[in-house]
Amino acid sequence: MSNSGFTFRRVREEMIETLLEMGIKDFRVLDAMAQIPRHIFIDEALRSRAYENRSLTIGYQQTISQPYIVARMTELLISNTQSRGILFKNILELGSGCGYQSAVLSYFAEEIHAIERIKPLVKKSRENLSELKIFNVVVRHGDGYQDWDENKNYEGVICAAAPREFPEDLLSCCEENSKIIMPIGNSDEQKLSVITKLKDSFEEELYDEVAFVPMLPGKSLNGND
Repeated sequence: MSNSGFTFRRVREEMIETLLEMGIKDFRVLDAMAQIPRHIFIDEALRSRAYENRSLTIGYQQTISQPYIVARMTELLISNTQSRGILFKNILELGSGCGYQSAVLSYFAEEIHAIERIKPLVKKSRENLSELKIFNVVVRHGDGYQDWDENKNYEGVICAAAPREFPEDLLSCCEENSKIIMPIGNSDEQKLSVITKLKDSFEEELYDEVAFVPMLPGKSLNGND
């Protein structure tokens, strides 16, 4: 619970109190986030700020999302469930970054398939999850627009990068009634959206105004493209 003499228990509790004050009401989400040491996902120089409600750089022009956004997206994903513990067979995560959102999702699904386009972040994510002994997350280097497992139908999707418009191809890998949680829009205006797959179509609900990095096609070896 400590690193370089800095104790994280108190500030982690303060983070949970902040999330409550900001409107996160699902105690299943709060419990999961209380268990995850956010500081291990962040470079040591920034660890004293790990539990502030802010995004922080993880290198390669990417950030770890602020705790509120991670909690909000998770809360929206599980909003149509009531029970505790494992709720889904499998979840697809696009843009897994350093693995923090993956770690939170690991409490709710038998298996998380996480796709990250920047190869060094794939390595960092795997190392972070291994340190926490989280073994139900599979992190792949790939293109979030197309490199999901075509042999699986996912029961939910979380995306941590913003396409300009909803990529409808995603519906092909989702179970009916599953939810896709993603920011949609350009750099000037993005909305956190919940897309629910219906039998022959989909419906979209808009929530918070957000600011995510753009969702880019292709794979990157170093984060410069």
